[in-house]
Amino acid sequence: MMAEKVCAESDIAVDSPMRAVVEGTAIAIVKDSAGTVHAIGDTCTHGDISLSEGFVEGDSLECWAHGSQFSLTTGKPKNFPAYEPVPVFRVEVRDGDVYVDVHDPVPVA
Repeated sequence: MMAEKVCAESDIAVDSPMRAVVEGTAIAIVKDSAGTVHAIGDTCTHGDISLSEGFVEGDSLECWAHGSQFSLTTGKPKNFPAYEPVPVFRVEVRDGDVYVDVHDPVPVA
């Protein structure tokens, strides 16, 4: 994994998305209510809106503009108007720091 340090895990509030840019790629970092850290593409595929300004709903990140929800684990939209997935990136928490690899997105199943 060619990961880059994004932030300290303690910088991420539970269920509160945070925007980061890793090697020119905008990502939304989310710590879900179970404490798992996720990284997905930050741009809604429907409206070119920053997902990190949205809302965490269970295992989804909801776009604030039109309500599309994207799975934090697959990137697939769960409802319309979005129908294209966002990329999901591998995350590793090491020594209290969050590392994300933007070079090898998780394949959409």
